[in-house]
Amino acid sequence: MEPRIPPVSLEDADPDTRRLLERLSKLRGDDAAVLNVFGTIANHPLLLREWLKFATYALTKSSLDPRTRELAVLRVGWRCHSPYEWGQHVVVGRAVGLTDEDVARVATGAEAPGWTPAEAAALRATDELHDGATISDSTWAALAEHFTNEQILDLVFLVGNYHLVSFALNACRVQRDDGVDDSAVPFPPAATI
Repeated sequence: MEPRIPPVSLEDADPDTRRLLERLSKLRGDDAAVLNVFGTIANHPLLLREWLKFATYALTKSSLDPRTRELAVLRVGWRCHSPYEWGQHVVVGRAVGLTDEDVARVATGAEAPGWTPAEAAALRATDELHDGATISDSTWAALAEHFTNEQILDLVFLVGNYHLVSFALNACRVQRDDGVDDSAVPFPPAATI
């Protein structure tokens, strides 16, 4: 499927958006390509600038450890049937130490063998937020055994942010970036509407 909103290139962006996209392109090291998620949202420069403030916090400044963060983000990408989100965060997850076995177990969720109690609680909370827009008392109690109130709030807002992102990626049909194709990062067939 073709993207519904083609990503903005550096050449086509207004000067302020170009500077922002150039900074974002550094996320992939020497690869100066603008990620399609950012290029797509750059069609609305004010939205891009404002959303990035929170997204940057959720991804790099929250109180969650990177492993827990990436497990939750991957679970959101899986549950939202978002191949783009899944692919990008398989790459990020591997960079923070997730193994291919960890990534494969995310598809099963909290019930997969091998998670720590804290990881299982975070994955269960992610699913409950996805399914019912809240967290059950039993899952909240399990979270409270392993996480501070600050970390629980960060988890809830992380899951919410990545739902928002997955919804936008799917609705706009954002294409995976080069190097994050299905052969390197498999994903089940996307939901069709």
